[in-house]
Amino acid sequence: MQKSQDVNVRDVAIVGAGAMGAAYAAMLMDAEGFEVAFVARGDRYRRLERGDLTVNGRSYTIRTVHPDRITAPADLVLVALKHHHLTDAVGDINALVGENTIILSVMNGLESEEIIGAVCGIDKVIYAIAVGIDAVRADDHFHYSTPGKIIFGEGPHGAGRHRLDRLEEALNRASIPNAVSSDIVRVMWWKFMVNVGINQASAVLRAPYGVFQSDPNARKLMRLLMAEVISLAAKLKIDLTDQDMDDFNPTLASLSPAGKTSMLQDIEAGRKTEVEIFAGKVVALGEAYNVPTPVNQTVLCVIKVIENSGLM
Repeated sequence: MQKSQDVNVRDVAIVGAGAMGAAYAAMLMDAEGFEVAFVARGDRYRRLERGDLTVNGRSYTIRTVHPDRITAPADLVLVALKHHHLTDAVGDINALVGENTIILSVMNGLESEEIIGAVCGIDKVIYAIAVGIDAVRADDHFHYSTPGKIIFGEGPHGAGRHRLDRLEEALNRASIPNAVSSDIVRVMWWKFMVNVGINQASAVLRAPYGVFQSDPNARKLMRLLMAEVISLAAKLKIDLTDQDMDDFNPTLASLSPAGKTSMLQDIEAGRKTEVEIFAGKVVALGEAYNVPTPVNQTVLCVIKVIENSGLM
């Protein structure tokens, strides 16, 4: 039970048990002083209850809690859902929230913090991105070669310094690389640019990270997609430039060549992708601000055909 704003994070609830959720759960379980639980309902609840998860070859027994049986708020709620699952889950997230709860979304896109905050209280939400984590999933077996980094900050609505300090302490205790940003909105747009580029290019090409590390044509497609985000950012007074595309190169080089983006994993598994919050968002903003987005428009059409015609 939470007693003060300054209490260290102990109880962590994870909403979303995909590759990223499982990877972060394992990192927290490996550290001292955390009680970790997945929160799920329906088929996912039943699947998680059936057995342990295996992450990097190690088996983890992680408690699963049904949202209707939550008895106390969590210190930290880590949200690692696909965007199209968020609307249905936001009430469950709210059931986990108390006065001093920290909400950390590591979801893709630019919208999850606002959606969660509208229901749970925007003052409890820390704006963040997760970059460089290369977690992949095969059934209930997960693997990652690098934990990447969580970059976070107050955001436009101000979560409060005490929440930033508590989150930083918790991530450090769990040995999860992290950094606090003074301009998290710009950082989120940078991550959005990266996802629009490599997530979508990898899905269209069916290519793991190694292809982008070695093939200049794959990187060119990635950069053409990214460049349209930079054009939009200029209209919105977000400071993104071509240098920001170059700044992704060290991260790309650090990823496992066999690793796969979340969108490629979705394509291969026959799941719905997040193309609406990538190319769909770029195209919509392009129409709103009169910015041409032909590359993203093309990729949006291609991925929609793949989704709708059983080409996965």
